[in-house]
Amino acid sequence: MASFHAIAVTALTLRGLLKGAWPPVPTVGTWQQDLNLQPRFELVSAKDLQSSPGFEGISIYLHRVAFNTARRNLPPRTAGDGTRFRQPTPLDAHFLITAWAAKPETQQSLLGWAVRTFQDAPVLTAGLLNAFAGDRGEVFRAGEAVELVGEVLGAQEQVSLWEVAKANQQPSVSYIARMLLIDSEQALETGSLVQTRVLREGQIVTP
Repeated sequence: MASFHAIAVTALTLRGLLKGAWPPVPTVGTWQQDLNLQPRFELVSAKDLQSSPGFEGISIYLHRVAFNTARRNLPPRTAGDGTRFRQPTPLDAHFLITAWAAKPETQQSLLGWAVRTFQDAPVLTAGLLNAFAGDRGEVFRAGEAVELVGEVLGAQEQVSLWEVAKANQQPSVSYIARMLLIDSEQALETGSLVQTRVLREGQIVTP
């Protein structure tokens, strides 16, 4: 289970994966060098998509957050000291990955490379996620992981999604970060433990 920073840290991890996969100095003969490009990888908002972001690279746009209905009835979380907390809330975060470049062929190559990079990291472990948490501390608990899955958007979904950008629609793909378990910090009230039990077998109790 994770803290409420889970969505933001997941987005930062996606950006970190792309940054880490692109070599700072492409070697001679690689396609990165042939593109003669040092791309930027940025988190963007809906407003940023209404015009060209002003850089060549990949934008990551959180376009939807939904409750994961497959695991709505999770058990309460139990801390190390035995304290029980209200059950976590499972969420799915949907990210739009868009390539930006001056030349269409460069844009298309960037998008293909980004897809391959994410497909090579289908599971984001707690260690990887927390590495991009910054001063937020340990957002994800040990043993926790987030599944990264490509999402197929229908024609109407794509039209609705790009409505925010109007005529600025660009080649993109969507990914779902599944099962972000948002922890509750509200403890459950429990009665005191029963220490003794008195049995009065055969006795008649007078009301």
